[in-house]
Amino acid sequence: MKQSLLFNKTRKNISKNIVATSHKYLVKADFIEKTISGVYRFLPLGFKVLKNIEKIIREEMNSLGSQEVFLPTLQNKKLWEETDRWENFKPPLFKFKDIHEKEMALGPTHEEEITDMVRKRVSSYQDLPFSLFQIQSKFRNEIRATGGLLRTIEFMMKDLYSFHSEEKDLINFYEKVKDSYFNIFKRCGLNVIAVDADPGTIGGDYSNEFMVITDIGEDTILVCDKCDYGANIEKIKDARKCPKCGGVLESKKAIELGHVFCLGTKYSEMMEANYQNEKGEEKPILMGCYGIGISRLIAAIVELNNDDKGIIWPREIAPFQFHLICLGSDEKIKKETDQLYIQLEKEGFNVLYDDREDKSVGEQFAESDLIGIPIRIVVSEKTLKEKSVGVKRREEQKEQLIKINNLNKFLKKC
Repeated sequence: MKQSLLFNKTRKNISKNIVATSHKYLVKADFIEKTISGVYRFLPLGFKVLKNIEKIIREEMNSLGSQEVFLPTLQNKKLWEETDRWENFKPPLFKFKDIHEKEMALGPTHEEEITDMVRKRVSSYQDLPFSLFQIQSKFRNEIRATGGLLRTIEFMMKDLYSFHSEEKDLINFYEKVKDSYFNIFKRCGLNVIAVDADPGTIGGDYSNEFMVITDIGEDTILVCDKCDYGANIEKIKDARKCPKCGGVLESKKAIELGHVFCLGTKYSEMMEANYQNEKGEEKPILMGCYGIGISRLIAAIVELNNDDKGIIWPREIAPFQFHLICLGSDEKIKKETDQLYIQLEKEGFNVLYDDREDKSVGEQFAESDLIGIPIRIVVSEKTLKEKSVGVKRREEQKEQLIKINNLNKFLKKC
């Protein structure tokens, strides 16, 4: 895409109330824009990142054999009354009445919706197991929305639900999802740890949170100094010795990116979602629930991938793979860069071409660093004398000259 056509206006000055690094850079680079407290617009660059993460998640969910659905944002009061969560969910639901005075709520989660859908279609053990997932906006009536995308009222989330007749099968799938989550976060450029957690409002037999350690995190976790054990401090408030190996538990600040729950029969019993086993006995369906906060994930990626100039996007989720920059207004340089852009596009490379003539070299480079596209390709009078272009990875300082006739081959290896 030509940058002269991109709907994007980077900023030099932003509100002094913006503290988190991710919030600062996502606003300065014009990826997101606040409308009201805890609610953000995703502009073209931000939306590209969002869709790239969704693509990774869909690939991993498909590898689990899960099927995608899309459930309503507006939720039925009667379903929430079945689980006794209409009045007791925390934080409180966003409730309102329609023109017919019928009460409903904006969905913060979808256990009731998915269980209702499944109980109408499952009758026998032969209908099980299976899993369903969706990617959709959620709404949490937070007391305090902070840190840009780190804690919001409206956010994008992936939620997966699994349904089983045997506990062994549920546990096996639960572990497969955990492995899949590690893959997702690794592909997003993050090293996470899974810790024991309090099931909280969602409930269930046990749960794990996926945490990335960072000083900006609002959660406190305890991590063993000898083994891989970790737990949210809410789970083991006073413990100082590892229950797994006896090592010392160290306190760390972290951001929660995902939460998985072994729900058991919590919702199926309350909502009478049953199946008949091989003996003809009626049993409640065993369930698992597995969530990832996609909006928060974007913020965490920026928190862990930046420098004093801006964002450093991991390759797989960056809005563009390459940032092609034409230095100078000389017609020969412009023509050569235009031809290179067309060539790269034909080869299938995802390129942002800075073709703007009203920006200085300093402004072009500063915006390039701020936006954080992984690889910058520069065409100038100097590089063309060598029949080359300058190529620099965002996280590196040095630029290297690559012959134009070898560029495609070089970029495919990047």
